[in-house]
Amino acid sequence: MGYKYESMKRLAIFDFDGTLVDSVWDVEICFNQTLESLGFPTLTHEEYLDRLGGNIDEIVSLILNDENTPENIELVKDAYGKLYSASPKDNTLPFPNTHEILRALQDRGLFLAVNSNRKNDSLNHYLDKFFADIEFVAVEGHNDSYPSKPSPCAVERILDELGIAGDDAIYVGDSMTDIKTAQNAGIDCVLVSWGYGRRDAFESEYPLKTVDDACELLEII
Repeated sequence: MGYKYESMKRLAIFDFDGTLVDSVWDVEICFNQTLESLGFPTLTHEEYLDRLGGNIDEIVSLILNDENTPENIELVKDAYGKLYSASPKDNTLPFPNTHEILRALQDRGLFLAVNSNRKNDSLNHYLDKFFADIEFVAVEGHNDSYPSKPSPCAVERILDELGIAGDDAIYVGDSMTDIKTAQNAGIDCVLVSWGYGRRDAFESEYPLKTVDDACELLEII
């Protein structure tokens, strides 16, 4: 899409929700149960897709819309957190071929990392569950001490920790939040079409390419 790119990188940083793992259905179920129990309007699938991508506070604020007072945000966030933690989350599964691609990239000798606005404990739980044999050199989830994506803060920490230049790294994500994160960090980006990206992401000229199958990543990274 206008960018020229090298065929080999040293580091691939992956978004989690919508890129590696399909988690939106369980998120929707738990949010709607929470909203209904507290007397707030529930949302449709499309409405959730328009609101996901930020950290939990940002997501809840968008979900509540005009009722997003600090008190309501804390109320919904607390109730949702308890419900989500206790739920079986049977619908949360890796996207097709994501594990195989991570394994192939790892076997090539690439460093692999994850950068997400999901909380660290939840992020590490799913990485251990679905990708236990993948050696992620860094896992950067939501941290109250640092700004969330699209801030480049986490990406910059990963680069500094590994001593890798931005030109040797690539960001793989599914949304405008991911594109802006890569852009703010000054690194290349690949967009995946199987996640929760909206029109603004697919119209962006920043990504090197949009891929429809995880196997295509092997041709780019």
